[in-house]
Amino acid sequence: MSRVETAPAAVAAAVAAGPRSQTVPGFLALFRSELGLTFRRVRTMALLGVLAVVPILIGVVVRLETGNMRGGDGGPAFLAQVTQNGVFLTFTALATSLPIFLPMTVGVVAGDSVAGEAATGTLRYLLVAPAGRTRLLAAKFTTAMAFCVAATLAVALSGLIIGSILFPVGDVTLLSGDTIGLGAALLRVVLISGVVALSLAGLVAVGLFISTLTNSGIAAMASTVGLVVIVQVLDSFPQLHAVQPWLLTHYWLSFGDLLRQPMYWHGVWQDLGLQALYVAVFGSAAWARFTSRDITA
Repeated sequence: MSRVETAPAAVAAAVAAGPRSQTVPGFLALFRSELGLTFRRVRTMALLGVLAVVPILIGVVVRLETGNMRGGDGGPAFLAQVTQNGVFLTFTALATSLPIFLPMTVGVVAGDSVAGEAATGTLRYLLVAPAGRTRLLAAKFTTAMAFCVAATLAVALSGLIIGSILFPVGDVTLLSGDTIGLGAALLRVVLISGVVALSLAGLVAVGLFISTLTNSGIAAMASTVGLVVIVQVLDSFPQLHAVQPWLLTHYWLSFGDLLRQPMYWHGVWQDLGLQALYVAVFGSAAWARFTSRDITA
């Protein structure tokens, strides 16, 4: 049974139960509902599956073309490390997925979060039920961030598994030349995965804002993904160096500095600070638009 079909019955039950209190348990209940709705969709599973395939393809290609692997101009500095230690396939897969595949999938989920509900006619039912627009928007943002974590882990875990199958695994030589144990390297995988997931927070806020501007889920998704592509093109022009530090994607690959001993955090903090700024600006814009919008669908 679709959400459209179940919405009237859910609304009737909610109205009969009276207004929900604006409490943390009330928000968590709404968050769990949004989380279940998002991760039960076939589309979400397909997106995660595609992300998990990326490290497999990279690993197989590197394995077959080992003799031709070099650091590569313009590529991640640790790409050549893959053949020496399978753990590096995780970092390579994240570096490859972050500019393209991860933002595309996150743009689909974030862009469709409000516009998709409006397109299917379920948004007005959610608002008739006493959920509250602010709480509903917060739940959708949190759910999209949960997808960011799941998407990043899909790439990282797939890279770790296929890397351990195709290449040797043991002590890891970092980019700085220092060697750390396998346990410490796995902790860095967790740390870097967390940084990558948080690096997508600004994109989630932008997608959520775009989603409040239209009733077309496809238009919102396309606009969000297209915006990321445009920003990355702008980030490649040296003539725009003055504005590039303010572009959403500029510091995304700074997580490579965490593969040094000691870890170099300056670029990572700049990235996270920029993401927080985007969340504040576009999150506020999304809230202003959504709470004042006349919902007709």
